[in-house]
Amino acid sequence: MYTLYGTKTSGAAAIEAALALLDVPYKVVDAASWEPGAGLDELKQVNPLAQIPTLVLPDGSVMTESAAILIHLGLAYPHSGLLPTDLSDQAQAIRGLVYIAANCYAAIGVIDYPERWVVEANENTLAAIKLGTRLRLHTLWDIFADHWPATPFLNGTAPGALDFLAVVVSKWSGARAHLQASRPAFSELLTRIELHPAFAPVQARYWP
Repeated sequence: MYTLYGTKTSGAAAIEAALALLDVPYKVVDAASWEPGAGLDELKQVNPLAQIPTLVLPDGSVMTESAAILIHLGLAYPHSGLLPTDLSDQAQAIRGLVYIAANCYAAIGVIDYPERWVVEANENTLAAIKLGTRLRLHTLWDIFADHWPATPFLNGTAPGALDFLAVVVSKWSGARAHLQASRPAFSELLTRIELHPAFAPVQARYWP
């Protein structure tokens, strides 16, 4: 059985959607670095950084980093539809997953915790960092929308790993409101992913 550590409104939603698509047994432990309790204590035993999502595989090994988890699951279950089977399409899906992790996810970390990146910064400096990074994040989403077309989903005929990660990470730091104005077709795609049976149950649990 897989064990997924995460909590509401977190990136664990993308991983749970993937596990549900694979139709494999899994359990979810409610845990987050900002929520003291038994779940966090258990999470720290498998991942000292207390990152979520963290996924413990059936063999007891630990996977972290959302994009890496999704790529692993897609390769481990090649006929699940989590990743495209066509190698060219699969390459672009993997590229998209890493793009979101390396650019969008990373920018959100700066927006949420600017004090981690500047020594002895005052409030004005921290506010300027947050504003600049937020604007950069929105530009990064515009670039993504322009380079990963939906056919009709990012994964192809049905949502897959790239759809799941995009729909979750775009929920943060004002990206949805920005995309609704700047890239309305992409904004509509994100709504369709949320309503699709492959993601709707997870949407209801993580964003009730």
